[in-house]
Amino acid sequence: MAQWSVIIPSEQWATERLFQQDVVVVAGGPAGVAPGDEALLVADEHVVALARVEKADGALTLAYLRRAFDEPVPAGALATAGPVAEADFRHVADRLGPVRPKGNWLVSVALPIEAATPAEAVRQFWSHVVELGPRELPTYVWPSGDELAMQAFVLGVEANQDPEEEDEEEEG
Repeated sequence: MAQWSVIIPSEQWATERLFQQDVVVVAGGPAGVAPGDEALLVADEHVVALARVEKADGALTLAYLRRAFDEPVPAGALATAGPVAEADFRHVADRLGPVRPKGNWLVSVALPIEAATPAEAVRQFWSHVVELGPRELPTYVWPSGDELAMQAFVLGVEANQDPEEEDEEEEG
């Protein structure tokens, strides 16, 4: 089993941050990569995940083993695609942190919708969700049982949704 550094284009990285996937498919990739090899995924000069190569047939199919989407590690010398010495690979992989235990979270998208019936409101809701998607709609998330810890996220990143705080920031 060999260790590799694999580059994910910025646009693909942005999509990976928005949707939970078990695998990522990367066009091309370093020559010599084989199923069973491990790869550090690099995007925008940061290591963002550890993966196992599932397929290497022109495109690489990589199964996520550990994600560091929210706290990526600077890639340094790994910012180019290719083989990585095992000691260097393990050093960076260990910096991605352990797999965190899963907790229960409540996630919500709330939209004010004018409609004649509840069914029509639901249809309009899903139309808006598909049309606007995670790039424009704030999604609210909080640990189950702790509503006061609610945070808004847009594009997978915490986003301030308080217009009064935004006004204060602009004035100051």
